Formats: sequence, structure tokens, C-alpha cells
Amino acid sequence: MNRIAVVPGSFDPVTLGHLDVIERAARLWDEVHVVVVHNPDKSALLPIAQRVSLLEKSIEEAGITGNVIVASWSMGLLVDYCTDVGAHVLVKGIRSQVDVAYETPMAIVNRHLADVETVFLLPNPANAHVSSSLVRQVSALGGDVSPYVPPAVFELLSSR
Repeated sequence: MNRIAVVPGSFDPVTLGHLDVIERAARLWDEVHVVVVHNPDKSALLPIAQRVSLLEKSIEEAGITGNVIVASWSMGLLVDYCTDVGAHVLVKGIRSQVDVAYETPMAIVNRHLADVETVFLLPNPANAHVSSSLVRQVSALGGDVSPYVPPAVFELLSSR
């Protein structure tokens, strides 16, 4: 049986916390689809195609190879993507109780709609405070985000 998991996110931009979750998921499942999704509740800094490209480059630079596929999805529910690729698991990184409260209702609905389970992975303590929105804010105000993002993202944000 080919065990497939989906790691969804806006990845705007990808952070070291995201890469940590992706790397651990890649060790746990046979195939991992990292899926850039549009979040209508967020104002995007980067276009989806650029986020996909940064993810691919960052995953390769981190040495996470072999069983990771990067894709984007904007054609409906995320569980539709899961069904299309044969995945029965969503993997989400959880930093705090706020994340648990936000993710739990979605996990229940995803299980109800398509029998897709959600697995929560706790962060590496070094990344527990890092979020894409924090990176965007610090970068916009001229702060150093190099401890929080892969080199390709740091290079892009530094050039803005």
C-alpha cells in the first residue's frame, strides 16, 4: 500500500518551520504532497507560482528528496485534491493552542467529507514562534529574517 500524505499551506513564504514539518512527514509517509493553497482570509505577498518555486528550491536545498511532490491547488476543497491523489492524511504543524482551535473544526469536516484524517505535528522548539506572517512583518520593517527562512527566501526578501 502506498501511503500518501498532504502537507497543505499558504507558504507565503516558506519558513524553516514548514521545512521541519515537511521533512518529518517525508520520513513517516511513502509519498508527501506539499500543496500551496490560496487562503482567502490572507493577503498574499507572493504569487502562488513563486511560492511553489521557492518551496521546490528550499526542499531541494534542505536535502528532502525522493518522496516529496510540490503542487498547488485552487480548484475546490483540499480534500478533493487528497481524493485525486489517493491521500487519506493531511499533516499540519501546530505551534500553539490557537492553531489547535483553528485547525480542529477543519479536521473534523475533512474527515466527514472525505474520510481524510488530520495529523498534527508539534514544532521543533527552535521554530515554535515562527510564522509566515511574522516573517513578512519583520522583513517589511527591515529586520533580519535569516534565522527563520531558507536561503532562497532570505535572498528574495532581502532584494525587495
